[in-house]
Amino acid sequence: MLKDAGFGAANGTFGELLQGMLPDAQRFLVTFPLDTWSTAVFRPAAKGGVSVYPPGKAKSRLLATRMLRAYGHDVGGTLELSGGLAEGKGLASSSADLVATARAVADALDVDLDEETTEEFLRGIEPSDGVMYAGIVSYHHREVRLRERLGFLPPLTVIAHDAGGMVDTVRFNRAAPTPDRRTRRTYASLLDGLSAAIRSRDLPAVGRITTLGARLHLGPQPDFRFDRMRKICREVGGLGLVIAHSGTYLGILLGEARDEDPARIERARAWCAELPGTVSVFRSLGADATAPSSALHPACHAGDEHAL
Repeated sequence: MLKDAGFGAANGTFGELLQGMLPDAQRFLVTFPLDTWSTAVFRPAAKGGVSVYPPGKAKSRLLATRMLRAYGHDVGGTLELSGGLAEGKGLASSSADLVATARAVADALDVDLDEETTEEFLRGIEPSDGVMYAGIVSYHHREVRLRERLGFLPPLTVIAHDAGGMVDTVRFNRAAPTPDRRTRRTYASLLDGLSAAIRSRDLPAVGRITTLGARLHLGPQPDFRFDRMRKICREVGGLGLVIAHSGTYLGILLGEARDEDPARIERARAWCAELPGTVSVFRSLGADATAPSSALHPACHAGDEHAL
């Protein structure tokens, strides 16, 4: 039975704690969930296809259409997407839109939707960041397939510097070079270490490994922003650096005492602001985080006059 409206939400990620290629040539990433969300509302309609707002969200429209057909519903509808994830910055905005869409359509159709089924619907549309899974996971983003669940870390703050511009994730993945064998072995070692550090909630080890991964991604040439932010990280007692591999952000990780010393956040923000670009502060998504509710989204309660 169709509902009048279905609601879905999905978190973004701050780039990746680590991303690379393993000796068996499989590419992977390790998610870093953010307490920043994409939300979707789907309102079924008896006639017509699926319309979407904003109009440029063609992949979400494709996903909604695919799901309606798969579940045997010869209907259309309207899909509205919103949220706080900037596009082209490395925050998994596109993946979050798609997962939120899948959850909204499933809610409207009153069907259960688990992570594996979500993957099946997303597969073939674009690479995915694995945001359909709760907590931190290692993920084969090109295949849209889970590698391993790793758990949760204590709450973290990211002082994020945005160098500007936008990155097309699909083009980035197509053009990504193939690392040599030595580099692949290094990535395998870093992944093993990071997985163990996350399971044991060893934040200093997490910070060391994410910094090494960011440096490896940037390559051997000196990078002024990386060097400057690494110095700032040391001066404010941060854990390390984390990068958006297919984005424009580089961030400083601050640990559990973040709320006990707000001045430390302001110092880091002010020093990062001396670099060309903009600075934002993000919060990680912990085990006790709550996703946005349909009760908070006015489109779920709009009447027939609601227009997209």
